[in-house]
Amino acid sequence: MSDPTKGATWRQILAGSQMLLVAFGALVLMPLITGLDPNVALFTAGVGTLVFHMVTGGQVPVFLASSFAFIAPIVAAKAEFGLSATLGGLACAGLFYVFLSGLVKLKGTGFIDRLLPPVVIGPVIMVIGLGLAPVAANMAMGKTGDGAAELVPYTTAMIISMASLATTLVIAVVGRGLFRLVPILFGILTGYVLALFFGVVDVSPVTAAPWLAMPAFVAPTFEWGAILFILPVAIAPAVEHIGDVLAISTVTKRNFIRKPGLHRTLLGDGLATSLASLLGGPPNTTYSEVTGAVMLTRNFNPRVMIWAAVIAVVLAFFSKFGTALQTIPAPVMGGILCLLFGSIAVVGLNTLIQHKVDLSAARNLAIVGVTLTFGIGGLVMGTGSMGLQGIALCSITAIVLNLVLPGYQTWHRDESEFAGEG
Repeated sequence: MSDPTKGATWRQILAGSQMLLVAFGALVLMPLITGLDPNVALFTAGVGTLVFHMVTGGQVPVFLASSFAFIAPIVAAKAEFGLSATLGGLACAGLFYVFLSGLVKLKGTGFIDRLLPPVVIGPVIMVIGLGLAPVAANMAMGKTGDGAAELVPYTTAMIISMASLATTLVIAVVGRGLFRLVPILFGILTGYVLALFFGVVDVSPVTAAPWLAMPAFVAPTFEWGAILFILPVAIAPAVEHIGDVLAISTVTKRNFIRKPGLHRTLLGDGLATSLASLLGGPPNTTYSEVTGAVMLTRNFNPRVMIWAAVIAVVLAFFSKFGTALQTIPAPVMGGILCLLFGSIAVVGLNTLIQHKVDLSAARNLAIVGVTLTFGIGGLVMGTGSMGLQGIALCSITAIVLNLVLPGYQTWHRDESEFAGEG
């Protein structure tokens, strides 16, 4: 299949810039929500993508950046264990991917289908989105994520947040071409302009910041409590990774599950996540937005993603750029998050629908119902640093219930969508 990006290097660089633009909104939004440094996130997204392409032999046209699945556990773990211990837990979550890649290499993908069928993955992904809904609502109303303090007056905050949300919705629904792939970026720009008009943006940090500076890297520490708190969360994004690899395989008509192999893509993702956490950045994941851009532009050359990664690394050293991102007011992000967090929950719901999970069956109803209640209700099992709650608890609960309840049905992942073998 012909590739319009083969040939001139400048065309590859231009296409890479375009791919980074598509990923940019979500890439920087995640660290802004969790209190991590956006410049570090840019750096670790770029380096993580380069590591992924080294591991996979530069065969898969994907870009890796900040994973939304880890937002809730990062916020909770930071409050409980501190930033450095949280980063240590995230680094171990990346090693879980490495462990999983070894199992896939030894046993194939069948065991994943048994351990993590749709009836397990669906409700876990729903918990990730619905559990964060109060954070989005509080920020949209001008409060901190936990609702403890008011940052922007309610009326002003609602005007800004709803304008951001409306812009994002309009671009996402009626936008055409590449515009439809960057609704978050347009939502942020609209909200920020309104925030400047209402005088709720403090630009003095941008003025004071140097043009160039080293990203504010943070070293992790390793505590068992934080590790056990975060480790189970890696289950959901690991499955998301498999779905993304299947998606890009379908788009390019090449079976990346077989070549370079799912074990290599999981290994690359895991190493990228661990490396990011060791430097103080958010864990990485493959970006479906970029897959959509690949499908739209027909840019199948993986070198385009390598150039996107290089540009991200370069941008990370522009201190004023990162400082400006940190001045984005809470209502701007809150309005957009009302859509994003709800969309995550819908992905989980769609997993159940797409795979025709029968929720009238007592077994499936029990798994989904208990998982949702445990995850959204805030149930805690255990005390102190060893307690399980949130996504970690509901992930383990769903897996255990699926394995022990009678009536298990075999399910196999469908790979029949590919036209070629890669």
